[in-house]
Amino acid sequence: MKLKIVLGFLLLVANVQSVFSQVHLGATSAYNATFVLDKGLSEDPRYNSTMTYNWSPVGIAFGVDITPGFGLQLESILSKQGQIYDVINTAKEISGSRQINLEYLNLPLLMKFMSKGTGNVRTNFNIGPQMSILRAGVESLTTNAGDYEIPEGIDFATIKEDYPSAIDNENGTYTIPEDIPSRDILTKAANDFKNTEFQLAASFGLDIDISRNIFLTTQVRANYSFTDMRGEDVLNSLKAGEYSELFGNRANVMIGVQFGLHYYFGTLRSFREN
Repeated sequence: MKLKIVLGFLLLVANVQSVFSQVHLGATSAYNATFVLDKGLSEDPRYNSTMTYNWSPVGIAFGVDITPGFGLQLESILSKQGQIYDVINTAKEISGSRQINLEYLNLPLLMKFMSKGTGNVRTNFNIGPQMSILRAGVESLTTNAGDYEIPEGIDFATIKEDYPSAIDNENGTYTIPEDIPSRDILTKAANDFKNTEFQLAASFGLDIDISRNIFLTTQVRANYSFTDMRGEDVLNSLKAGEYSELFGNRANVMIGVQFGLHYYFGTLRSFREN
């Protein structure tokens, strides 16, 4: 009886040690091109999108390799996202700026598919759902004096509500006679943005063993949101024509390069004795 208890305990310890040896923890950072895909802004002649770059300064990863070729990884990443749009006047000159600045805590749960073998470099592909929690969000607009086109479907009366000094030129354009300083259109504090978003995360890259327990990851990472970032009240107002802009669904998109340094509780494949 005592022998069975001892053997059972040793088997439990062996199983725990086996599972624990497949666990890894890591820290990551990334540099991304971030986009806000908005059909309304893309069709509005007053706005041109620009390339916008942001850091994801810090992230933490926890993973378990279930088999040599498959594992699961949960991450927590602080991510800065958004986009800058140039304001364009009728002379096709840049005459202001519209900036969307967002900060999320991204929580992706990824299925990790790894190449097999004992080499010190392995490819990996990751894909899975991501919950994004909004930490900060501001959309601001600066408009300089000048002439601007009235988009088709927008009434000048609506524009007049946003710009009381605007003058209707009665030729499909309007004039703003003075510079309008930066003003916040949407803010998290006013509940203009959703607090959470559901996204899809995917990446492709390399795991590089650099010691018995430490490996480096380099990946191309992409995120795409399935839900509009704006709150329901804002969306309903846009659909009702209460804003001086065209309605269009929005999606957050991020494509970038991510680096990570991970500690493996066990011995990495390329350092194991064959």
